Amino acid sequence: MPRLSEVIAALDALWPPSRAEQWDAVGTVCGDPDAEVTRVLFAVDPVQEIADEAVKLGADLIITHHPLYLRGTTTVEAGTFKGRVVHTLIKNDIALHVAHTNADTADPGVSDALAGALDLRITGPLVPDPSDPEGRRGLGRICELDHPETLREFAARAAAWLPPTAQGIRVAGDPDMPVRRIAVSGGSGDSLFEEVRAAGVDVFLTADLRHHPASEAREKSRPLALVDAAHWATEWPWCEQAAAQLDAISERHGWGLRTHVSRTVTDPWTAHAPSVTPPSISGAPN
Repeated sequence: MPRLSEVIAALDALWPPSRAEQWDAVGTVCGDPDAEVTRVLFAVDPVQEIADEAVKLGADLIITHHPLYLRGTTTVEAGTFKGRVVHTLIKNDIALHVAHTNADTADPGVSDALAGALDLRITGPLVPDPSDPEGRRGLGRICELDHPETLREFAARAAAWLPPTAQGIRVAGDPDMPVRRIAVSGGSGDSLFEEVRAAGVDVFLTADLRHHPASEAREKSRPLALVDAAHWATEWPWCEQAAAQLDAISERHGWGLRTHVSRTVTDPWTAHAPSVTPPSISGAPN
């Protein structure tokens, strides 16, 4: 069995910490470098449900996309929810490793997994990494459908093929408009509207779209269709992709690692109540 330090070295080769954004917090949060690793759990969020799942599974290592401590802390006291996660992991000899923005821009990265989940053909990154001479790394992906479909059909594709959440899929645009060229970005993507518009796509699929950026994007002379999914749902496909990458490394080195992808839905929203159209605007409650 490999030691944790060997597995981390392999993970850092896949997602070099140097490629993370300066504000990010990636890498190993806890774990003994000399401890053996036999079972690995992949998840989006390092929350208590995932820590408990790892204990039940008998995992030695959790790999998550989101950091546990993004803005730093002065305590890991078990009365805080993040401190409780740390205590659970250490008491059960479970390491935690984070690959966040260094996984977003990797080749393959988070948006490759998102495009793959939707069966889209990738033509290149939305925001290329200038340090990549091959032009494959970068933030987001530009994709194409083999055959055009309506925005309604594309939204239905996203609803059917992404993991289900309470939010579901929100759409802005003419449901009958044809779409073929698509930009995708896993996680929050409304900071990328300028690059999306420059790419000349028909629709942008991402998460966490806010009112004002979305409204402004829709008011341009050439309105951009938007498909807004849950943040967790757009990043969960990366877990399966990352597990497959570690499986390949394990097989190459003869490690015999057993990898698992958590199916626990850690999206914070738990229910959705559809709006009910009032008889008239004047009759709507104040």
